[in-house]
This record gives sequence, structure tokens and C-alpha cells, in this order.
Amino acid sequence: MSQLAAQVLSEDDDFRRQIGRLLRTGSAPVSILEGGRDTVPPDIIIVDMRGDIPSSLAAIERLRASAPAAGIFVIALTADPDLILQSMRAGANEFFIWPPADETFHGAVRRTAARREAAQGSKPAATTLVFFGAKGGAGTTTIAVNCGVELARLSKRATVIVDLKPGLGEVGLFLGVRPRYGVLDAIDNLHRLDKEFLRELVVKHKSGLEILAGSEHFDRPGASDASAIEELFRILTRQYEYLVVDAGSLINSCTVAALYAADRMFLVANPDVPSVRNAQRLLERVRELGASGDRVRLLLNRAAEPYPIPPKQIETALGHPVHHTFPSDYKTVSTALNSGVPLALAGTSDIASQFDQFTRRLLDPGTEAVQAAGTKRTLLGIDKIASLW
Repeated sequence: MSQLAAQVLSEDDDFRRQIGRLLRTGSAPVSILEGGRDTVPPDIIIVDMRGDIPSSLAAIERLRASAPAAGIFVIALTADPDLILQSMRAGANEFFIWPPADETFHGAVRRTAARREAAQGSKPAATTLVFFGAKGGAGTTTIAVNCGVELARLSKRATVIVDLKPGLGEVGLFLGVRPRYGVLDAIDNLHRLDKEFLRELVVKHKSGLEILAGSEHFDRPGASDASAIEELFRILTRQYEYLVVDAGSLINSCTVAALYAADRMFLVANPDVPSVRNAQRLLERVRELGASGDRVRLLLNRAAEPYPIPPKQIETALGHPVHHTFPSDYKTVSTALNSGVPLALAGTSDIASQFDQFTRRLLDPGTEAVQAAGTKRTLLGIDKIASLW
């Protein structure tokens, strides 16, 4: 599902904050337009009608005329039948009483997303996949790059990988390319980032995967670039069918923007105590940020018997099932990295086969085995793991 863009019209900071939380916590990825730099039209417009009703109704009429395809949500203090009727006649799609119930509001967002996908006709909805490491060196870039290569190769669809790590991004290195431009060139030129200009910024790999390289600056993209990163993702999901993001292993405003945009967030961990501890903290942080936990998938990398910590024990400690396990094969991975040839194209190996299986599950979710409900995380689980250290 491609990311929805939402605009909240209210002068009340608390209202904007609570509506932002509701938009972020649903199953559909939604970014919030801040105004000024945003060039993407909104898919959802939230109108605060708790104050001046005549002005709000006039605003709805103007919004409907300027954004005929947008879903307009009205939020008022009472469910007055006349007010509901006036709102619908002015052009509103949904009407809520303040504060809106979470499930009712999320249902309206899902209906808006379904209408937009239906209006797109035969054009497939974009899918955003964000890979985030429980620690540095967990293998996040290896998995993101090979997943991107396999998506492009197997699907034959427009696929781009974005390297979000400032200063130390390695996506280009892993693929044996030397890009001239990258993420900073994109976010600094959002006002003219059309299809032709974007083609100048990306590098196309022989697998068909396109690469938007990371920044060579250690301080950018930074906190001030978060809204620009969100808009970049909105633009990319309108031009590609698969957007893969290597988000590194540090939580900052730009990686948070990526997590909010994700259809699936893949948390990459190793079967060791520091990695499991960090994974636990990161899962808690994702919940605190309001990003939907239903989108998170746990990947276990460099897993080989005898396991330092068995996968079942990791699942129990985290309260989250392991979505996929990648074996430990340092020699094969190191050779692929040093040659700039991704594992998927470097010949047959067990780990290359695992990337093929993992990507086919992404392309055809119907083949995915039904996951057992996650075991409730307990302090006992973490303590038991720590005792293995």
C-alpha cells in the first residue's frame, strides 16, 4: 500500500497532536503534511469543526473544489444531525465526535486508502520496506541490498533502494557502483523532483534495482530534514512500485520518518545478548512513537547452530515471532561484499537461497505461513537470556 498524505487543519496544538497519533497508529502508513515544502497533494484532510462552524463549512467547500479526490474528515463536538448533513453537503466524507474512537477513525482511513487504490485502476500500489538494525554490524545493509536486488529481479517492477545513513552509507559499495548524486540532492530539490530529474539522481544496477545513494555528510540528513525525507518517500512511492530503505541502526528524526512511511519494518537482529536487548528496546520505542506494531517483522541474521540464544527463546523474550532466519556464512558474504556483486547474483549458496525465499514471500504474501501469536514478553525471559552471557 502506498503511503497516504494527510493534512490537519486546526489551530489547536493538542488537537493536531492527538490526530497525528491516530493517523500514525493505524495499519495504513500515513505521513502528515507540514505545509511550506510539501508538493504532494493530500489524500486525507482533517477539519477541526469544534469552533467556528460557518467558517469550517466554507473551508470544506473550498477544499472539496481544490482537492476533489481527497477524503475530508470532519471532527465536531456533537453529532447534531443537521450539522452532519451540512458537512456532507459541503463535501465531507466522514464525520466524527471529538475525540474520535481509534478503531472508527482507522476504519475511515482504510476506506480512504481503498478508494484511492481503486481510483488508481491497474497501477499497483507501492510497497515501502524499511530495514533497521538492532545494532551496528547486524547485517542490515546486506539484507536490504539483497532484498532490493531480488525484488527488482523477480518482480520486474520499478524498485528503488534509499540509503538513509549519513556519512557511512554502504549501499553503493555493496552493489559495486559509484553514484554522483544521492539523498541530499533529492531533498534539497524537492520543488523540481519530477520523474526526469529523479532519473538523473539514481543509478541503475544491472539487476534493475535503482539506487538513491546515502549522504557523504555526517550531519545530514539530520533533524531539520525529517519533513523533507517524508516528502521524498511520498514522491518515490508515486514513481516506484517497491521502495526499500536501509535505515541503519540509530533512531533519529529521519529514521522515524521512514518507520512511519513503512508498510513493513524489518528489525534485523543477531542471536546474541546485546542484539536481543536492543531489539527489545527498539520494539518498545516503535510502540512509543505510535507506529503500528503490526507492521514490524523480526529477522534473525547470522543464525547458526549451536545458537548462542535459541530462536524460540528470543521469540519468548521479545514477544514477537521471528519472521525469517538467515544463516551465518561469513566467507560467502565477505566475498560478495568485496567484489561488489550481491549474493543473489553471485552464484548458488544457502544464504542466497534464503534471500530468494524471503523475497518470494514478500511478493506473494499468500505463501506466508500463518504466524503463531507472539508469546507475552516477561522479565524472566530477558533475565534467562542474560544468564547465558
